[in-house]
Amino acid sequence: MNRRELLKTGMGLAAMSLPGVAKAHEAEVKDHELPEAMLPRLVRMGPGFAPGEIHVNPIEFALYWTLPGGDAMRYIVGVGRPGLYESGEFYVGAKKEWPSWTPTPGMIDREPEKYAKYKDGMPGGIDNPLGARALYLFTPERGDTFLRIHGTNDPDTGSASICVAQLS
Repeated sequence: MNRRELLKTGMGLAAMSLPGVAKAHEAEVKDHELPEAMLPRLVRMGPGFAPGEIHVNPIEFALYWTLPGGDAMRYIVGVGRPGLYESGEFYVGAKKEWPSWTPTPGMIDREPEKYAKYKDGMPGGIDNPLGARALYLFTPERGDTFLRIHGTNDPDTGSASICVAQLS
């Protein structure tokens, strides 16, 4: 299985998924069947991981949300394109439902034909590439890093630009 196939079939439902999505959005969201191997699952992390942390393994395309007792929930995710994904330690500076989205200047520079039309932003909704929920990652030194853990409105896209994407 190649990377695109893995990502296409493997976008797991995010830890951020919350019930009670607005009815206007529910009516238009596509349903995606996931193979059992790609569904969220409880895994053993072992000692040394505090509950409530998020760890991303970009090689496995997996996000781990740590739980008490050395366990974690594992979600299959899409990760940023090679050369754009940034590893490190971050904290969640904001959590948003149906977040608005504006491409970064770098995204516009790399693909102006795709992103320039959104330079002033896009409101939240089913056409928004951030999907239904987003966690905004910050560092004490930089503040907002423009890195996100977010849903996706289209798991067929293969990967996020610089973020971690999960099926909304």
